[in-house]
Amino acid sequence: MGKGGSLSENVIKNIILSYTYVSIWIFLSFTVIVYNKYILDKKLYNWPFPISLTMIHMSFCASLAFLLVKVFRFVDPVSMSKDLYISSVVPIGALYSLSLWLSNSAYIYLSVSFIQMLKALMPVAVYSIGVLFKKDSFKTDTMINMVSISFGVGIAAYGEARFDTWGVVLQLGAVAFEATRLVLIQILLTSKGITLNPITSLYYVAPCCLVFLLVPWIFVEYPVLKETSSFAFDFVIFGTNSFCAFALNLAVFLLVGKTSALTMNVAGVVKDWLLIAFSWSVIKDTVTPINLFGYGLAFLGVAYYNHAKLQALKAKEAEKKVAQADEEARSRRLLEEKPGAGNDK
Repeated sequence: MGKGGSLSENVIKNIILSYTYVSIWIFLSFTVIVYNKYILDKKLYNWPFPISLTMIHMSFCASLAFLLVKVFRFVDPVSMSKDLYISSVVPIGALYSLSLWLSNSAYIYLSVSFIQMLKALMPVAVYSIGVLFKKDSFKTDTMINMVSISFGVGIAAYGEARFDTWGVVLQLGAVAFEATRLVLIQILLTSKGITLNPITSLYYVAPCCLVFLLVPWIFVEYPVLKETSSFAFDFVIFGTNSFCAFALNLAVFLLVGKTSALTMNVAGVVKDWLLIAFSWSVIKDTVTPINLFGYGLAFLGVAYYNHAKLQALKAKEAEKKVAQADEEARSRRLLEEKPGAGNDK
């Protein structure tokens, strides 16, 4: 009775903790997206410098990551040679900097709700690039699902009241670069047995991003900022914004570590719907019925894709267990046969 009671308490405790981690991640992800939109939008805070904002984030995150890894030893650094860093981390850092630059730039031109709808194309991009790099195998049913997601996003775009071609190009570019980054992480790092959590990832990647962003910043934004002599750095706005961005990475570390990557995907869907509702009700962005219908189709496609991934993962785990059980049975038979062989002699 006591054991059953304690088991129930442990189960309840784990459920509460899981929902807490999910809630924290949704809140922080929601906050960072809305905060970035507030800073960059010309009708709100009116500071349309996405490269500068991304560089501020990377500087802040790199500094805190250094403190957590080297000073406080919150997580252990990964053993990495100079050659491995140049061949693996540098390309990933370049793609990450481009992804962040373009995605932040899109907030200047597009509504928060429409950006979330365009982000539904991420599985399409990841799968297509995975097939291109021979990391994923081509499957007709999966590709049909990818087409259905794209079709849904296309309908949502058709119904967008504030459609901006340049904004869509920027967001699609961000999705493409981010998808390529995710595939390259598997090819360049995971396949070599190197796993980076969000803290060590920032420790290695953030300084690299900063260097890559410095080049376009010098030519694109620095001359404009130099002419705007009236600009004064707002430590409260940019400090809290950067802290939220770093806290989001910590939340990812907790969420994936304590639950699973699939839980994060499901939580991401909830967050997207909340952002669409917030964008419509609070920011007063126009969300049309065609928007919602198209995104609904894309959402069903993404949900099916996540379900298929979960089933494949379960099947792989089941195969591992069967293989392990067969190996153990074979070992037991060998042990049982040895004494018999000795007695025959």
